[in-house]
Amino acid sequence: MKKIRIGISGGAGYTGGELIRILVSHPQAEIVFVQSRSNAGKEIAEVHQDLAGDTGLRFTDKLQSDVDVLYLCVGHGAARKFLSENQLDKKTRIIDLSQDFRINANNLFPGNEFPFVYGLPELNREKIRQAKNIANPGCFASAIELGLMPLAKKGWLGETFTTGITGSTGAGQGLSSTAHFSWRVNNIQAYKTLTHQHLAEVNQTLDQLQPGFSNAKPALHFVPWRGDFARGIFVSSQMKSDRSLDELISLYKDFYADHPFTLVSDQPIFLKQVVNTNKCIIQLEKLEDQLVVHSALDNLTKGASGQAVQNMNLMFGIEECAGLRMKASYF
Repeated sequence: MKKIRIGISGGAGYTGGELIRILVSHPQAEIVFVQSRSNAGKEIAEVHQDLAGDTGLRFTDKLQSDVDVLYLCVGHGAARKFLSENQLDKKTRIIDLSQDFRINANNLFPGNEFPFVYGLPELNREKIRQAKNIANPGCFASAIELGLMPLAKKGWLGETFTTGITGSTGAGQGLSSTAHFSWRVNNIQAYKTLTHQHLAEVNQTLDQLQPGFSNAKPALHFVPWRGDFARGIFVSSQMKSDRSLDELISLYKDFYADHPFTLVSDQPIFLKQVVNTNKCIIQLEKLEDQLVVHSALDNLTKGASGQAVQNMNLMFGIEECAGLRMKASYF
């Protein structure tokens, strides 16, 4: 089968590096170029040193039009600007890893007639297969949505209290006072309490399955935490439920039965099960009328670059798991 010709813009950051790492071993992918103005001319392995021996490509500051798909790994706000300043071939599909096109009201850009489809396969698999452009979900959003979607589909989702902790790679490579090792080590901090930017897409997803959910006040309350580890997200969502735990577990297992990367565990879950994989693992616990749904994923794979490749696989009609069968960094 013909290889999928791939371009990557913004390839020097964490998501760009993870995307390259996955695609160099993908059986049907050919990376044509990786764009980075600040690193143009450098070997990719000079910047992403974990790729030593895996690719001889160099970064370029040029954009090539003859690709089947272009991944945008640029910063939030920069994807829309990039597309307004660059003319792409009409056949080129776009997978954007920023937040610029995730909300339906903002999912078009000037000169393009094809809206961005929200790229959560467990929600929009058939739409993704037909899509020209994909808005890849946020990492926290993916973890929260996957934990709550089965309940929303049944209309059983009420007021929900969610906490989640993320690793330092979730903040990107740019330095800030809270990104330094000396600040992060042996430290945890709540941030963007009740105001995190991913809430908008979470509410949009839950409204798609349970119309009007986000208008029922109060609905979802989210407190994110910064953790003292590099990668991964662990989320716990708590709500009232009068249904039995067995019934709820059956609901979740049926909902995700044909989705290869979202698993429901009967055992307590933990972060090391998912780091370096494209999996999201979910566990349910219940005491009296209180239900807690735990979900864990890797913010750089299922929360970003791995999910972006999963979306590419669906868009091009190849095996959904191609290039994504990765073992967890468990030990």
